[in-house]
Amino acid sequence: MPLIILLVIVLVIFLIGLSIYNGLIRKKNNVKNTMSTIDVMLKKRHDLIPNLVQSVKKYMEHERGTLTDIVKLRSQIIEDKDLSDADRMKLESQLSSRLSGLKINVENYPDLKANENFIQLQESLNEVEAQLSAARRTYNASVLEYNNALEVFPSSIFAKNMNLKPASFIEIPKEERETPSVKDLFNE
Repeated sequence: MPLIILLVIVLVIFLIGLSIYNGLIRKKNNVKNTMSTIDVMLKKRHDLIPNLVQSVKKYMEHERGTLTDIVKLRSQIIEDKDLSDADRMKLESQLSSRLSGLKINVENYPDLKANENFIQLQESLNEVEAQLSAARRTYNASVLEYNNALEVFPSSIFAKNMNLKPASFIEIPKEERETPSVKDLFNE
C-alpha cells in the first residue's frame, strides 16, 4: 500500500511538471506565432506601399521627401535581414509615422482623394494598419503571459532550467507618443 501511495505521488508530481513544461512551451510558441502574424501584416503593408506611392507621385511632386522617406524605410526593413525584432519594430514604427504624415498631406489634393485607385489603396492601407495594431496588441498580450509564466513559481524553476528568456514588448518610441501637430504636418 505505501508503494502505491508513493507511485501516485510521483505520478502527480510528474504530471504537474509536465503540465508546467508544456504550458511554458505553448506560451513561448504563442509569442513566436504572434510575431509571425505581425510579419504577415507588415509584408502586406510593404506590398501596398509601392502602389500607393505610384498613385500619389503624380499628384504630389513637391512632397517627394515624404515619399522618399517611406520608400527608403521600406527598403531598409526588407533588405536588412539581420535586424533584431526590436530594431525592425522601431523602423516599422517610423514607417507608420511617415505613412500617417502622407495621409494628412494627401488632404491638400482633392483630385487625388477622388481617384478610385488611390481610395482603394488608402482603404487597404488603413485596414492593414488596423490589423497591425491588433496584431501588436495580441503580441504584447502573449509576451505578458509568457513573461509572467517565466517569473511565477513554480514555472519559474522550469523556465530557468529550460534557459527561457523574457520576450520584449513592442513599444512606441517617445516621439510617437506625443500628439502630432496637424498644423506642423501641413507646413513641412
